[in-house]
Amino acid sequence: MSVSVRDARASDSDRLWIQSVYRDYLDDLAPDTGVFPALGEVGHREPDQIMRWFGDPNAFPLVILKAAEPVGFAMVARAAPSAGTPRVDYRMAEFFIARTRRRLGIGATAVQLILSRFAGRWEITEYLRNAGAVSFWRRVVASYT
Repeated sequence: MSVSVRDARASDSDRLWIQSVYRDYLDDLAPDTGVFPALGEVGHREPDQIMRWFGDPNAFPLVILKAAEPVGFAMVARAAPSAGTPRVDYRMAEFFIARTRRRLGIGATAVQLILSRFAGRWEITEYLRNAGAVSFWRRVVASYT
């Protein structure tokens, strides 16, 4: 399986592709949270959020490719130090695979590539009401560690 991950800042077409599927990502989250479809205020629109990632030196927007075709994205964030919590180097802030490309092993392979690329201690969270996400992340992280 030829899955790869690249820095989305290297190409305007990658940023535009992420922007084109970001609403799909939010729609996937909506049934579990009820929050995201209400976005729209200044500073909380999809283009604003995406541009914030691309301008933040502590954010790493990535495009996930299958056979050189974009099929997903991830946003890795360098974790800010905070008192009283275990040391974390990176957070998986966002992760999305297009619906038609799910359950093909692409996401699991992409996660392994990302974790290897950004070596360190990770924080990966998911919405507990999203049973599919919980199952995916627990399985993928367990196979990596």
